[in-house]
Parts: sequence; C-alpha cells; structure tokens
Amino acid sequence: MALAVVSFACAGSQKSFVADGNPLIKDKFTADPAPMVHNGRLYLYVGHDEYYEGQDGASGGREFNITEWLCYSTKDMKKWVDHGSVLKPTDFKWAVGEAWASQVVEKNGKFYYFTTVQAGEPFTGKAVGVAVSDSPTGPFVDAIGKPLVHDKMTDNGARGWWNDIDPTVLIEGDEAWLCWGNGTCFMAKLKPSLTELDGEIKIINLPRFVEGPWLHKKDDLYYLTYASMGRGRETIAYATSKSMEGPWEYRGVLTGEAENSFTIHPGIIEYKDKWYLFYHNAVLTIDGIKGAIGRRSVCVEELHYNEDGTMKYVEQK
Repeated sequence: MALAVVSFACAGSQKSFVADGNPLIKDKFTADPAPMVHNGRLYLYVGHDEYYEGQDGASGGREFNITEWLCYSTKDMKKWVDHGSVLKPTDFKWAVGEAWASQVVEKNGKFYYFTTVQAGEPFTGKAVGVAVSDSPTGPFVDAIGKPLVHDKMTDNGARGWWNDIDPTVLIEGDEAWLCWGNGTCFMAKLKPSLTELDGEIKIINLPRFVEGPWLHKKDDLYYLTYASMGRGRETIAYATSKSMEGPWEYRGVLTGEAENSFTIHPGIIEYKDKWYLFYHNAVLTIDGIKGAIGRRSVCVEELHYNEDGTMKYVEQK
C-alpha cells in the first residue's frame, strides 16, 4: 500500500493535519479507535502504540505497549486537530500499566472514559476503569479510585487474566449499558452515575467472538459489532437485536482481516448524516520502524446500511 505524505501545522500549542487517505494518523502508531460526537464535532480517542527495543520478539500481550491515550477532533472529516495525550494508565493509582482499548461517552455535560488497564493488588489481570472530565479533551481523572470491573467478577478459567478488556458503552435515555470482554462477551447495565454496575453480568453468545465489542443504535435496531476470529487473524463481525436485553442475532462479517495486523477493532459513529467505521491495520512505517502486531494505524471508511438494517460489507482502502 502506498502511503501519502501529510502536512502538519501548529495552531498555538495544538497541531493539526489534513487527512489524506488511510491510515488517518501518520505521525504516530495508533490503535483501537473510539469516536464520539459532541457539539457538532467528532472526537476520536485512540491508544498510542509505542515501539520499544525487543518488542518484535515479545509475546503473551507484551507485544503491545500503549502508554497513553490520545485525542483528535474534526468538524469536516478532513482537517483534524491533535489534542495530544488525555489519559494515561498511571492516572489510575490502582493500575500497574498496560493500557488497552477504550471508549468515551458524554452524559449531563460530563465525559466518561471507560478503558482497560492492568490492575495491581489486591486485583489481578486486566480491569475496566472509568475516568471523568468536564471536557472531551480532559484532563480526565479516576472517577471511583478502583476498577469498575475486575477478573474476580468475571472468572473465566485460564483466560481470566485478560477477560476484562475493551469496554463499550451505549446510553439511551435513562439507561446505560456496558459491554466488554476477551474470549467471552460480557454485558451489564450501569447505574445512572455510570460508575457502578446495576445488576448481574450477563454473557452474550456470539460466533467466533474474540474481543473489541462496540455498541451503537440506528433507527430501532441495536448493533453489537466485534472482533471475530477469521482465518488465523481477526475480522469484524456483528449481531443485531431489537432490545438491549436480546436476543442477539448474528448478521455476518462486516470486514475482512486488517492488513499486516492480527487484531482489528471497530468504532462506529454517525456524523453529519453519514455513518463511519473506524478500525486499525498495521501498514504504517515511521522513522524506519514498520507496523506490527503492536504498532498499528487507525483508518476510517464510510459505512452503509441495507434496507433490512444489515450493514453493507466494508472494503478496506
């Protein structure tokens, strides 16, 4: 794939750039895109994949090195503002590192950053934390001083150490739902505060579910899109339901495998009467360092729907 050169400009302390094809962000390795629309502006939150010596020989999750989450925003999907780092795993005092996927949602003028970190004692394994801010660009601070979800709440045998990753949240009226998981797809209602679970954790049975769920709604249909195991690497698949209580009906594959990347992660949003699918591949080379399993690059495509509510297959460009 040929990569276009993108020019960057600084406005005060903020850097901006004009999008020129995929990957969207070309000066950093980025992953796990999470879009949000607020006051006519689209905000995009991503994990910052960072290279370290020995990374290419690492395994067991150590291939990934996200040390912070970044925010970008746009008013036209062309010119983007780089807001820099808005949250780090070290902002959670109970965490010991390893930042993974996230999503930001707004409620009553506050912005809630649901994310994944490696928990320290007395918790173990990956955990879902939540931070809060009065601004979509932060600063975000830990909302409750402990994990919202940890592996003692979702025991899953040998894979329990990374059960609780990749949170997604859907708010509709007075109700809010949290969905997350690796290997198993978990779902639970949230209390109005968005910082406590409201009731039991349920398991959603989805074909070939791996990780990276994303919730959205269009018209009267709910969508649960996720990273699904393809032929040795992940693809994006999805299910739909007429109620967040289910049942969920598997509707098929939305994309093929991401180029040069084992993982892929959906983020779906409507903005100015168009729908978009954000995802990542690993085709970018920066300063001679090539993309890899832990050095990914965020991309975006327009998303279209059929009359029956199914989403049209997305070709990655």
